[in-house]
Amino acid sequence: MTQLPSAVSVRESGTGTPLVLLHAFPLNSAMWSAQLDELPGPTGDEARVIAPDQRGFGGTALGTDEPSLDAVADDVALLLDAAGIDRAVLGGLSMGGYVALAFARRHPDRLAGLLLANTKATADTGPARANRERIATAVLARDSVRLLLDERMAAGQLGPDSQHLVDRVQALIAAAPPAAVAWAQRAMAARPETLDVLAGVRVPTTVVAGAEDGLMPLAEAELMARARPEAELTVLPGVGHLSAIEAPEAFDAAVRRLLARVAAG
Repeated sequence: MTQLPSAVSVRESGTGTPLVLLHAFPLNSAMWSAQLDELPGPTGDEARVIAPDQRGFGGTALGTDEPSLDAVADDVALLLDAAGIDRAVLGGLSMGGYVALAFARRHPDRLAGLLLANTKATADTGPARANRERIATAVLARDSVRLLLDERMAAGQLGPDSQHLVDRVQALIAAAPPAAVAWAQRAMAARPETLDVLAGVRVPTTVVAGAEDGLMPLAEAELMARARPEAELTVLPGVGHLSAIEAPEAFDAAVRRLLARVAAG
């Protein structure tokens, strides 16, 4: 595993078009194992897949900044600088999608393409923000993420046909430090609506949704697709919230179509 920059842990494979993949909450870059294996292609030169651990997760330090997805987006820009990459295709799933949209707002000139999976461009409602604060307060008070497992977060993120993956997702959740969970919850609660940002994107864009996603309604994906009419909307049947884990072949096919559009200019 490389370190780009030194405070950020990164998984990387392949060469070719730079593709940065941002993980879901409260997982880490290990969720992208199938994409790291397959997206570079049989010769390894179809894509340079870079999967960083976001602040506090995996091997990345949390730092001392106040909770803000803008800080995480700026981390991605620093990562590109350290890797010698001017522009990249940026993809994010769920929380990673929020960061990708923050990056599009703050660093639009660094985007070559945009992938938004199982995410939304609308802000949290009041009850959703309150629930995030409930979780943040509880995990810090207990110094444990057991709450997330007790509330069956893993099962809730997976579609009905993907429950065989519960143990894998639970292990990823259990590895999350409580401080990172609280920080990320508060950062997500504070994020603004970004539909206007998406409407202004001028690079090839793909939106991926799971037809059985109980956490992110299909209407949110359709709203993003309407905001960016040139976007390709892919709805994966039988898939829940973690599309890259649940249906890696179909997910990767959507990513490859995006990479082809980027290459075509």
